[in-house]
Amino acid sequence: MAKVPSPAAEPLPASLADELAAFIEYLRVERQLSPHTRSNYRSHLDLMAAELVRLGLNDWARLEASQVRNLVTRMHKAGLVPSSLATKLSALRSFCDWQVRQGRLTANPARGIVTPKQGRPLPKNLDVDEMYQLLNITDEQDPLAVRDRAIMELMYSSGLRLAELVGLNLTDIKLDDRQLKVTGKGARERVLPMGRMAVEWLHKWLKVRPLLAGDEAEALFVSQRKRRLSARSVQERLDGWGNKQALNAHIHPHKLRHSFATHMLESSGDLRAVQELLGHVDLSTTQIYTHLDFQHLAKVYDNAHPRAKRDPATPEDE
Repeated sequence: MAKVPSPAAEPLPASLADELAAFIEYLRVERQLSPHTRSNYRSHLDLMAAELVRLGLNDWARLEASQVRNLVTRMHKAGLVPSSLATKLSALRSFCDWQVRQGRLTANPARGIVTPKQGRPLPKNLDVDEMYQLLNITDEQDPLAVRDRAIMELMYSSGLRLAELVGLNLTDIKLDDRQLKVTGKGARERVLPMGRMAVEWLHKWLKVRPLLAGDEAEALFVSQRKRRLSARSVQERLDGWGNKQALNAHIHPHKLRHSFATHMLESSGDLRAVQELLGHVDLSTTQIYTHLDFQHLAKVYDNAHPRAKRDPATPEDE
């Protein structure tokens, strides 16, 4: 793999260095950017300019889109990750915009140049054992503990978003039918099934809810202040339970939704059904979980298939 050149490896031609210095001064005087930000601009631009010199550039006025595109390709092949490459290209665009305003360039050759796509981070989820550990709350004498377990059981049972959970009203749940109605993004409603444990703990919560509800007649989940439970409160309570249940992971509402989606897909393999349950308009949004599912399948394969494991006598590199 090629090495990304160091800005200090070769001095830049004066024709390029002088204009960069003038741009950095513009950032100081006109834009009033901090020394740290100006230093970052300078570092990014010096590195890209050094590489452009290797591509034959000796005058910024002669910079062409093909050279910028070639630059991006070379730096990507040299091992620069997409996020770093995007930051450096952004600095070059700003510099070229300034060059256009100075009359040195007629158009910005860095505009329209795209960097390689950044890999979408995989959502983190709890495995089944961790979910059981989190949900092992047995204190039925504490109304808050009962409420919190009902919340977590419901989120994991039905894959709710946090906003959907806190927006639930008493009229939205039908325990006998094991169904609930939620209003998702774009005010789209969907009817979801509820699992047995979610129904059981909702029954328990509804018995103690009057102790906290006061005059709050609509909200399914209420706080000690006798009003609808806020999203922030749910986040804080789940984080607290993660610590109490000795889980080596930060627990937040979306992690329960991720866990629901992953476990459903691992068990059923039905991407369309999971899409409907999650309320995703675009299937591609749901497909992120297929990566997690593949990781699960690959692990099972490696552990189970007789030809999957490497022969101990086989060298790592042939």
